[in-house]
Amino acid sequence: MKKLYINTGSFDAVFNNLKESFGGDLSITANEYRLAVKSKWATGNISGVRFEKEMSYLNFDLTFNQDVNLSIESNPYLPVFFVYCEKGSVLHRFGANGAVKRLKEQQSGIMSNSSSINSVLCFESHKKIQFSLIGIPTNVNDAANADFAFQVKKRFTHESGNYIYIGAEGSKIGEKFQELKTIPKQGTVRYLLMKSILREIVQLEIAQHSYNYLTPFEPVLNFASKQLTEIKKLSEINFGHFVAPVLSLKRNLQSKILKEKYLELEPYNQKLAS
Repeated sequence: MKKLYINTGSFDAVFNNLKESFGGDLSITANEYRLAVKSKWATGNISGVRFEKEMSYLNFDLTFNQDVNLSIESNPYLPVFFVYCEKGSVLHRFGANGAVKRLKEQQSGIMSNSSSINSVLCFESHKKIQFSLIGIPTNVNDAANADFAFQVKKRFTHESGNYIYIGAEGSKIGEKFQELKTIPKQGTVRYLLMKSILREIVQLEIAQHSYNYLTPFEPVLNFASKQLTEIKKLSEINFGHFVAPVLSLKRNLQSKILKEKYLELEPYNQKLAS
């Protein structure tokens, strides 16, 4: 069995840890990271996107060549992790002797750890695993994200320091992950769309774990509206030089058509007047 350790910190540090642990080639483009793994430990890919201090996203698509335990240290930002398993299964426990929980295909898991005990993920050998992880820091000073972080902390942390929930993945959340697969492959629009979709997924989780199911959807709608506005502005900046000539041509054509119609009607009106 291979035992690996991840020292939490910056996104760069996490991916450098993963590279040291699994081997492979790491490429970084803007805020996106991709580690292509091909070693004696595993083959596949680990990708991720960093959204400043608001949120992080990781996707694992791997086949391990032997059993692997990945021990993750507690994080000073006290993140809550939302995990979604698409293929295979993931085992989780708090510490070396904690109770083992299994996250299976089409299930979601939510976990947080503010104690000094590590979270341990266990992977079985020669079984393909695909899962996604969204991390939301709850110990933040950013006023813009304070309310969102408070909602996450309120519902998905426990006074003992450890919290874990595993259940069926909601259909709406499954739809959002399908949307995630259809967005552009690169660029700022991709970044904004990913941020919007991932945040909506977390808002759906908040709603599903709240007594008042409808209330949490208001922030979703507000946030989605803001994101669409941002994307619209971006589109106008990027494509304005294409759109402007088209609109000008359209106006000229409309003017020409109206003039021709007027000229065609003028003799007819004169004849009626005589």
